[in-house]
Amino acid sequence: MATYILLLAFLALTFSAALASDNSPLQDFCVASPNSPVLVNGLVCKDPELVQVDDFFFSGLHLSGNTSNPVGSKVTPVNVAQIPGLNTLGISMARVDYAPWGVNPPHTHPRASEILTVLEGTLEVGFVTSNPENRLITKVLQKGDVFVFPVNLIHFQRNVGYGNAVAIVALNSQNPGVITIANAVFGSKPDISSDILVKAFQVDKNVINYVQSRF
Repeated sequence: MATYILLLAFLALTFSAALASDNSPLQDFCVASPNSPVLVNGLVCKDPELVQVDDFFFSGLHLSGNTSNPVGSKVTPVNVAQIPGLNTLGISMARVDYAPWGVNPPHTHPRASEILTVLEGTLEVGFVTSNPENRLITKVLQKGDVFVFPVNLIHFQRNVGYGNAVAIVALNSQNPGVITIANAVFGSKPDISSDILVKAFQVDKNVINYVQSRF
């Protein structure tokens, strides 16, 4: 009986471990074919005979992003949309530029954790834990500092210096996705009913209407 219980426990642990990791690739690469009419969870593979070196290449991260916008930041993504060879590899990255006091506003990545490295400037970064604690975990980073944002948690960065700031981020998904909280809540198409948002944010309806008009 004890042996039987130990065997069941071993099988349960093995099964859990198998579910906790991505499937191993079954070929050297699966370069994305974005124009394929076939719908899959991800992107269809291009014929390996048609793969070119540029399918694994991107140029431009040395260029500063244009931060002349209301939030004062610019994200330059490098994911499977920019490098088709990232398909099925589970990684991507981005450059983030910040004007003085610019913000990368609160957002989440539904499919990835993120690790950020400050290349230039000083950044205030943070994320908020899930309900009911909603604990803010925040720190001011200097050049060379590294910070991790756990998957799917709301997080942000702000340049707290008087000069420009630059960061490089890496994410463990070929297509991490992004949901900017303000845009999703106040800029959805069609609008979320203002009555719902009045109760959610506990403010006057005119305030909600004004904020929605900004998006």
